[in-house]
Amino acid sequence: MARGVTPLLVAACLGGAAAAAQVPSPASFLGFAVGADRSLADWRQLTAYFNRLAAASDRVKLDTLGTSTLGKPFVLLTISSPANLRRLSHYRDIQRKLADPRTIASTAEREQLLRDGRVIVLITAAIHSIEVGSGQVPVRIAYRLASDTSAEIRRILDEAIVLLVPSLNPDGLQKVVDWYKSTLDEPWEGAKPPFLYHPYLGHDNNRDWYTFTQKETQLTVSKIENVWHPQIVQDIHQTDTRGARFFVPPWLDPIEPNVDPLVVSAANALGTAVAWDLETEGKQGVVVNAQYDAWTPSRAYTHYHAGIRLLTETASARMATPLEMPLDSLRPGLGFDPREPSWNFPDPWPGGRWRLADIVDYMEAGTFAVLRHAAADREHWLRTFYTIGERAVRGRPGWPKAIVVPAEDQNPDGLAEALRILRTGGVEVGRARAPFRAAGGAFPAGTYVIPLNQPYGAFAKALLEPQRYPQLREYPDGPLRRPHDVTAHSIGLLMGVRAVPVAEPVSVALDEVADAPVVRTVAAGLRDARPAPRIGLYESYRPSLDAGWTRWIFDHYGIPYATLHDTDVRAGGLARRLDVVLLPSQSTRRLVRGRKAGRVPPQFAGGLGAAGVAALQEFVEAGGTLITLNQASQLPLKRFDLPIRNALAGLTPAQYYAPGSILALEVDPRHPIARGMSHESIAWMEGGPAFELKPGADSSRVTWVARFPDSDSLLLSGWLDGADRLKGKGALAVVRMGKGRVVLFAFRPQYRAQSIATYPLLFNALRWAGDHHLD
Repeated sequence: MARGVTPLLVAACLGGAAAAAQVPSPASFLGFAVGADRSLADWRQLTAYFNRLAAASDRVKLDTLGTSTLGKPFVLLTISSPANLRRLSHYRDIQRKLADPRTIASTAEREQLLRDGRVIVLITAAIHSIEVGSGQVPVRIAYRLASDTSAEIRRILDEAIVLLVPSLNPDGLQKVVDWYKSTLDEPWEGAKPPFLYHPYLGHDNNRDWYTFTQKETQLTVSKIENVWHPQIVQDIHQTDTRGARFFVPPWLDPIEPNVDPLVVSAANALGTAVAWDLETEGKQGVVVNAQYDAWTPSRAYTHYHAGIRLLTETASARMATPLEMPLDSLRPGLGFDPREPSWNFPDPWPGGRWRLADIVDYMEAGTFAVLRHAAADREHWLRTFYTIGERAVRGRPGWPKAIVVPAEDQNPDGLAEALRILRTGGVEVGRARAPFRAAGGAFPAGTYVIPLNQPYGAFAKALLEPQRYPQLREYPDGPLRRPHDVTAHSIGLLMGVRAVPVAEPVSVALDEVADAPVVRTVAAGLRDARPAPRIGLYESYRPSLDAGWTRWIFDHYGIPYATLHDTDVRAGGLARRLDVVLLPSQSTRRLVRGRKAGRVPPQFAGGLGAAGVAALQEFVEAGGTLITLNQASQLPLKRFDLPIRNALAGLTPAQYYAPGSILALEVDPRHPIARGMSHESIAWMEGGPAFELKPGADSSRVTWVARFPDSDSLLLSGWLDGADRLKGKGALAVVRMGKGRVVLFAFRPQYRAQSIATYPLLFNALRWAGDHHLD
């Protein structure tokens, strides 16, 4: 026997090898290799396999944390060495203390915790279920960790606790796999489905990480993130097939300014190390510092909770159907050209056949690179995590000491929702026991106070302050680099909640706010209206995220509605069945043309078409109300004979650009649609129009409910180019047409279930549909 190798160690290794031999391989259980062409496991098969795996391996623990939106099991696999799994509560306690340095009594205790703790790596997959490789690769990751007896895997299991969420969207995974299988051997094999692939949010479900509206987000945050406080969250995605084969941070600028620099540095280091490992393994086409920034917290809960989010994006195929991708078919992206080597893209992929097997190979390689480096630097990751928390509780230089939120004269629904979000995110909120003075003003007892010298003060500050998107340039003295995603996330503005930053500590006793109140008064007038308006909500077979959010809001508030698809509208006779038709934000082209014939089954092709547009016009002229949101307002502007037009028509992005910003709004509170609103409000502007009368048009048909102010203070949060184009223009108009009316919103009044401040405009328009008081 070799010196230093004990019989006990040999026995443990042999025992581990014997146990690993009993672990069922994915291929033996599923009947095909994971990554095989045109073969996908659905959620029923995947969860059955994970149950078998957990039963066969002492390295794997399987928990059902709850159920998804449609009632499917939402599962978590905890994977580590058997010794670590036996002491999970011990390691959770260590994480809890490291997450809040105020709970650590001494330097000696801190050092002991750092020596004893395990690095926590959360791996999330399949949030976007159309990215099918992301839903299949967790099987390979879990099997390898459960069965591999190599020294590398043993080190990972000893030094790390791996939390694997095989799907953040079980409903979508099942629906997409079912859809894909139905397309096999058809001309539209692998086509995108004609439905949202999360029941409500579709692709927007990874924009829910700071408002927590969906069950899946709530389960992940409350039962994983806030319990385990992971140092690393790897978020496995797929991207467009025409770019890099694999992306990993460093991120592009801008980085949201409340993110601790240590988070940025750690993500840069780990991402670069992962790219290095993939190049070592011969994986071509890996890019860093391209495509994606870290501006919005909507995708990065962990960035405000002392951990890093390591997004990995792998190029897609046609779902599980291979694609031929010659080099000249690839297209440049932000920060690189996939056909040319560069410092951040040193080894271009030469083109060729790209298949599901390649996707899961790259994904698996990326995950195990993350785990290798996490395990190798376990104590460094824990110390970094602790240091970020220690900086937070000490207070960041130059920051306010607290944010004060008055309890009175606020939007009650918005205040309750903001408090729910903050408390869900672990933010400590107090309520003043007595009156006090701060920021040059007097505040009564009951005022909410959020000290910022706390572990998650950055989360509160990021959400309650206005955003100032930086003026980045393509090169020194060159043109401005325009944002490619939304630029604002201030829930204070969106929800109508006044938040006051305070430069000095607040000197008043506070009572802890444990739970936020539940207030849902904003929809009461619509929900309780008698007779209830008969609402038709249009949903295209080119699925609209805005439609999904609207449907969620209706269900959340208990507002009855009927769903309208293309054939329902084209059939006509809408006035006999409905009082109001609502078109959520979508371009006229998508609304009218829909999906192209031959690329989807015939019943999903064609859009509204000329017949649908004519049916909507007939509906309004017969006395119905058509409500259009944001981009959908272009349809009646272009296809109906209205006396107003889009004042922004024909402008280039260099002349006008509002990619998702919060703007000021002037409202006429005397109008029934604006009932309950104050004169000053906000508008979420994201590619929508602005209204003005056509020259010589009859103004008597038009009622202006809201306008953009003629002011230099138009932008409240985010980015806006060409503000002068908006000044004084119409933002919400009612136009009489025949016996009915068209209500046109230039903005999204129900943006991602966040803009509670403008909910009344939509709910009142729905409530009073068909009523003469709208005129």
